[in-house]
Amino acid sequence: MPRWGMRLATTLSVLVLGAGGIGHAVVSSLDSGIGRVDPFKDMKNRPSAGHGMNVLLVGTDDRSTISKAEKRKYRLGGAPCHCTDTIMLVHLGEGGRRASVVSLPRDSYTRLPEHTDRTTGERHATHPAKLNAAYAEGGPNLTVRTVESMTGVKIDHYLEVDFTSFMKTVDALGGVRICTPRRLRDSNTGLDLAPGTHTLSGGQALQYVRSRHIEGDGSADLGRMQRQQRFVAAMIARATDSGVLLNPVKFKGVVSAALDSVRADAGFGPEQLLSLGEAMRGFSVSSSEFASVPLAAHGVTVKGVGSAVKWDPVKAKAMFRAVRDDKPLAPPHKAAPKRQAKVVDVAPRQIRVQVYNGTGTDGLGKKVDDALKATGFDTTREPVTEPALHAKETVVAYDPRWDRSARSLAAALPGSRLKAVKGQGATLKVVAGTGFTEVAPVRAEEAPSGAFSTVTGDEVVCS
Repeated sequence: MPRWGMRLATTLSVLVLGAGGIGHAVVSSLDSGIGRVDPFKDMKNRPSAGHGMNVLLVGTDDRSTISKAEKRKYRLGGAPCHCTDTIMLVHLGEGGRRASVVSLPRDSYTRLPEHTDRTTGERHATHPAKLNAAYAEGGPNLTVRTVESMTGVKIDHYLEVDFTSFMKTVDALGGVRICTPRRLRDSNTGLDLAPGTHTLSGGQALQYVRSRHIEGDGSADLGRMQRQQRFVAAMIARATDSGVLLNPVKFKGVVSAALDSVRADAGFGPEQLLSLGEAMRGFSVSSSEFASVPLAAHGVTVKGVGSAVKWDPVKAKAMFRAVRDDKPLAPPHKAAPKRQAKVVDVAPRQIRVQVYNGTGTDGLGKKVDDALKATGFDTTREPVTEPALHAKETVVAYDPRWDRSARSLAAALPGSRLKAVKGQGATLKVVAGTGFTEVAPVRAEEAPSGAFSTVTGDEVVCS
């Protein structure tokens, strides 16, 4: 996934800069660095063109240009499968109004069209496979044909990126800031991030977007796709907010890094970037939206292929119809998130709280209860006064089985201390001390919403 993440952020950055006076010379000078492929050769019976531009972004697992030291440090050992580790359809709306990014799970069940094997030269009839096998068997051409047959969306341009360009691009940007309300640890990739905000280097970012074995993720691929979408939004925010787009020297360095290992169709060049850039004046992170293909409740096991996920035939069809028609995937009139609120692991509404006034200050318990309730916590509305506690600091007492809820509640009480109490049960107890100052606003990570489980970029970047 790192590939599409880098590629989308960089592409949008190029488009925005293209609208400025310094864009033409910079972008034109970089065209020679792009490797060229012909993914549309001899293609017939293609879908009808819709509105806007559709770009297929694929990330291969090629690591041939990464040093041995980097491979060891970032756990990039093992032989590549020469397949697409990530596949993403990016729709750039007419007039630069919106960029819709749809993740296509690599383990999606499909039937590959008839093709010639790129390695053996053998002719294959149509057969069942996982989506990421299209690249391994038939390269860019079969990948485009397969995606078009599955989505009914005509692909206008093809972009392919590997590990190296992703790492270099993040480093050229000066790192990318991400935030997490819970610990993220994956022994396979070496990722280990404590709760909080982090500025990731290129290698760390690669670990972040590749990790598939993190506790609490549920579906491994779904959790990874959601992190990848958040990272793309963070890269767009970094590119648009850091001044890179207004500085030709910095911009050229970033785009040169991005294009270092990129391959694209011959029709994707400076003129296309610049004409789109002119239309995308004012593009920001809030102009981007992210979704994954709706999946059926049950997957399928295919002999010789293994377990694969199946798309929901009704919802997927509706999603790609919206893409063709240049319609937004996110729900209309979606309320903007409270950007001042700290992101926590558990939504406040899911946390039951009993407040105790551990001081002799009249009304402190009600004050704390009211503030927690206003922030969204499920308080009992019956605070208890216990002046004999002589509490100086505010304490959050919790059953260890509800430790994630306790950390989320403590985040709303600056300066509070956590106290584990075995057997206490699901209700958390807050003992307000004389040191209590305020209840800080908190919120859970924005959950995808709407018919296509979509989030917009401004909802998932750090506050």
